Amino acid sequence: MNPVVVQSISLYPIKSLDALVVEAARVLPSGGLEHDREFALFDELGKLINGKREPRIHQIRTTYDLDKLVVTLNGTKAFHLLNDRPELEDWWSNFLGMRVSIERNTATGFPDDLESPGPTIVGSATLREVSAWFGIADPRETRRRFRANIELATNEVFWEDRLFAEADTTLEFRIGDITILGVNPCQRCSVPSRDPSTGSVTLEFQRVFAEKRAEGLPPWATKSRFNHYYRLAVNTRIPASQAGKVLRLGDAVS
Repeated sequence: MNPVVVQSISLYPIKSLDALVVEAARVLPSGGLEHDREFALFDELGKLINGKREPRIHQIRTTYDLDKLVVTLNGTKAFHLLNDRPELEDWWSNFLGMRVSIERNTATGFPDDLESPGPTIVGSATLREVSAWFGIADPRETRRRFRANIELATNEVFWEDRLFAEADTTLEFRIGDITILGVNPCQRCSVPSRDPSTGSVTLEFQRVFAEKRAEGLPPWATKSRFNHYYRLAVNTRIPASQAGKVLRLGDAVS
């Protein structure tokens, strides 16, 4: 049997905005990946602006040159993420109709799960299967809906459900030479139910997803971890001892 390997690595330099697909990513002492969710948007009360809260986020396209710390918004306007901060915040404020500030955290980023800030992992066969449930022709759209960091090249649907165990435990595995602890199947929010380009909602998405997920739960999945079935991808932690190691395309899972 061919080994399962890393097929794609996605970083999200600005939380809730588009991915940057890379060939390699360095592990931070926090267990996250360098540049992932390094920046985030906040309103004037200091509350996070993310896709769960603000569907208009889906209408913003971003491309990055991280070597220069430059982001281009909607294909037209380029900003330096530090030097052009006032202009950048004005652009977002005008687009979203609220006062927006941008903050940076190079130590931990702004992960959703502070207890399990490692990269989220999903299999390519899983994304193809979920795409079929909703008539999505291109699995890349489904990838954008679920926003995992690591996509594994898999032939079995939900192969990644092997990477967690019972509650209050972690399952140790390796990708390349990096030790990773699988924690739990990731609980999803409203974001996957929306078109990642427009924000329009797929009706009954959560109900259909949960029904199909329950029907297709593989025998290797730890069923007790599913108090509900609106879960996809695996949350992880990476021990601080692994800081500085590099995750690369083609690294095998063992």
